[in-house]
Amino acid sequence: MDIPVRPVVAGLLVIGLTAAVLTKARAGGDDYFPPVKDKPTVDECGSCHMAFPPAMLPAASWRRMMVELDDHFGDNASLDPQTAAHVTRYLVDNAADAGGRRYGRKLMKGVAAGASPQRITELPKWVREHDEVSRSEWQHKDVGSKANCPACHVDANDGYFEDD
Repeated sequence: MDIPVRPVVAGLLVIGLTAAVLTKARAGGDDYFPPVKDKPTVDECGSCHMAFPPAMLPAASWRRMMVELDDHFGDNASLDPQTAAHVTRYLVDNAADAGGRRYGRKLMKGVAAGASPQRITELPKWVREHDEVSRSEWQHKDVGSKANCPACHVDANDGYFEDD
């Protein structure tokens, strides 16, 4: 039985190209930030909100945030010194201007060198990408705040922030 070679090769080529494009988009597209994999960081940060990928802020931001945990956006999120040191080290090592540079440089556009912004939702690129979201959508009971990424980005906890 002779199988026509051209259609088989063409089909395999289409499958291969499609897989390559989809894999690249998922693994390193403009909307991917490596998620937090460090258990103490996930446990502590993720107990109140999504554990934000460290590549979304520069190291100075994470350092500042970690020393101000007694007033963390209006809440006392203080940690014991050992845990705080561990979480700080993880966040700083993977920050947008450190180990997470490949991913974080996208969100850092427009942020002054040495700045320590505290809210990802106030970064210029974040604001531009969310400018079409209405005030009523932010206030919807299933969203609640701009920091609730998983409300709109179903794969946010896995590091994917594509428009869903």
